[in-house]
Amino acid sequence: MPELPEVEVLARHLAPLLKGRTIHAVSVNRSRVLAPTSEPEFISTLAGTNIKELVRRGKYLLFTLQKANGSAPFILLGHLGMTGRMFVSPKSAPLPKHAAVVLDLGAENFIFQDTRYFGRLTLDASAIAKLGPEPLGPKFTVNYFADALKRSTQSIKVKLLDQMLVAGIGNIYASEALFRAGISPRIPARKLTPAQVKTLHGAIRQVLTRAIRLGGSIPLDFSGEEPENDGLFYYGSAGNQRRKFEERFWVYDRADKPCLECGRTLRRIVQGARSTFYCPGCQPS
Repeated sequence: MPELPEVEVLARHLAPLLKGRTIHAVSVNRSRVLAPTSEPEFISTLAGTNIKELVRRGKYLLFTLQKANGSAPFILLGHLGMTGRMFVSPKSAPLPKHAAVVLDLGAENFIFQDTRYFGRLTLDASAIAKLGPEPLGPKFTVNYFADALKRSTQSIKVKLLDQMLVAGIGNIYASEALFRAGISPRIPARKLTPAQVKTLHGAIRQVLTRAIRLGGSIPLDFSGEEPENDGLFYYGSAGNQRRKFEERFWVYDRADKPCLECGRTLRRIVQGARSTFYCPGCQPS
């Protein structure tokens, strides 16, 4: 599932393409992605609106829309789920097989494509009210982080996935940040020392910033093609991009391979029904 860096890269790519555009018509092919919004409400609300802004919040995309009559702006919330893609395509191009929602922008279409339909494009924005602070924002301070962790008996890896603690961190970057901080994923969150909390706080910011920078350096192709070996949600056709991207991870999905720092064999364990990758040498229990 896409995490904060991938969604941020996509938001930065789409924002200038969508800002100021008018939604002339709306086509819904899979109404389940609108839930809990009904299809009639979705179509009638979006038709004729202007796209004022697109930003990321956690793992969500927030589209600010406004009717031409000057009524109050409202939010359209997007979530990519496991297989979602969002891209702008010429109206003359054929629609992809799994185009769940198509917004007519005039000469182009905005397409939300989702193979498994776990994603969302909905008028229900209540999910963002429960999110914790942005890890790269000013509210995510060391003091806040320490206070939030000191009451938790969960392992630190599992706790980092709690979106009410901090928004946008998922399985990949939790493992990566713990490795950079030299902290075992098994340690209970409340057992971290003040020094470890500070180090982990810095590591979270470092790995996310690095991932955004690297992701933003890769040309995005929104052709709508779906090669079987693609695997990255925002690429239309990836070529050999997947291997290049994965090589940038220190531990994620590298079980049984040598640690890039100490040479020890990396391990995989399951925590909270999710895979955790770590180095027993660099992250001692």
